[in-house]
Amino acid sequence: MASSSFKNVVFDIGNVLVRWNPVEITRLTFDDSYDIESLAESIFRSEIWYNLNKGLISENEAKLQHQILFGLSEVECERLFYYVRQTQILIYGSVDLVKRVKKAGYRVFALTDNVHEIVNHLKSTYTFWDLFEGAVVSADVGILKPQAKIYQHLLNQFEIKAEETILLDDMPHNVKGALDVGITAIEFKNAAQGEHALKELGLVF
Repeated sequence: MASSSFKNVVFDIGNVLVRWNPVEITRLTFDDSYDIESLAESIFRSEIWYNLNKGLISENEAKLQHQILFGLSEVECERLFYYVRQTQILIYGSVDLVKRVKKAGYRVFALTDNVHEIVNHLKSTYTFWDLFEGAVVSADVGILKPQAKIYQHLLNQFEIKAEETILLDDMPHNVKGALDVGITAIEFKNAAQGEHALKELGLVF
């Protein structure tokens, strides 16, 4: 497509702007007596975690539910959410990529399955959030990717057209969800690959 076809670039947050690694979080939280990978799967694919990402419960409520469902201690829950935050380090080159795309005149947005308290942490820790013209956060709208409704919400809220929009997301099923509603989507691996893919689509920056 010609460079003029696209006007909007939408960035996922986890594993696009900041690192997100549930297994690492779990390993830092618990000792080696646990099956770390299975525990990570149980915690981060649980109804509790999904409800937190949908904004249905608060982080404090999630901590209490983890204690009941998984038999975790209060200290383990505090440690878990400490590492949820502290492991979310910036991915090399990604903020620079957002800045250069924006400087070239494209509108930049965020679309993320995320938790209110984590978003607040990212906003207070890093400066990249201010680069976005707007953001759709799952906890604000009660919908998770790859449901079509969350992509439609993005398009409607910011009055942008699917055919003029590109999404960068690390998860294949989220990429497919975007494609299904007519948004062009890139499976993000790293900033250099993301930049190359955007330029292959005709963006000039």
